[in-house]
Amino acid sequence: MELPDYWMPRPAPGPDAATVTEFDRLLDEAVAAGPDAFIDYRLVAPKWQFLCHAADSGGFVLHGTGRPDITIFEPRQSNDVAEFGNRKAVYAASDGLWPMYFAILDRDRYDIGLVNACIQVSGREGSYYYFSITDSVLEQQPWRDGVVYLLPSDTFELQAPIIDDGVEIHIAQVASLTEVRPAAKLRVRPEDFPFLKAIRGHDTELLRSRAAADPDGFPWAEDGDCQPLEHTPDLINSTTSGGRPAGRRRCCW
Repeated sequence: MELPDYWMPRPAPGPDAATVTEFDRLLDEAVAAGPDAFIDYRLVAPKWQFLCHAADSGGFVLHGTGRPDITIFEPRQSNDVAEFGNRKAVYAASDGLWPMYFAILDRDRYDIGLVNACIQVSGREGSYYYFSITDSVLEQQPWRDGVVYLLPSDTFELQAPIIDDGVEIHIAQVASLTEVRPAAKLRVRPEDFPFLKAIRGHDTELLRSRAAADPDGFPWAEDGDCQPLEHTPDLINSTTSGGRPAGRRRCCW
């Protein structure tokens, strides 16, 4: 399956074997230190690679926020068009990059409409991303320093895949119906997020009307809509789809 060009692949290359060993050592140290202390990150590798490794290893799911002092995550009622995302639960990501978007967006100071997703497609390697916020707010660069929490994955369930033309599309969203205590936490800054300059802008009211007319029409954009402030070809998947875009569903958490 080919993907529309608004889907951005995870940046390459990934970490080498020596860096993975450093990541594992730091994860062990962080869990041993406990969630009250921030991870003392001094590695050369970017933080997003470390967080992706933590998620890809299967032992952790991740949650991004501006709050540095969360000691327990309690289930809360969410509001989503998809049944999985419309429950009283703790929501997190099975991906390391996606939660960074939520960590660095200052939703306390700005009224921001969000459209975003992280997917994996059967038959294709790696994760693909879409990030958009209200266009008038994007111009103000509503960034902040934030925190990504590493949560034990054992109580979380994966969202069921979407079947599109016989291809499985997995959304990297997970949910726990019980409270969760974090295992560790890492401070992140806007410049740590590799897609910062590729975040798109949208007209929130126009998007709402499109979503109401076509709930499965993610990302509800037309040609010329939702262009990022700075186009970054090295991060954009250049293939286009001749048929219906993959992952046409709202994916926000």
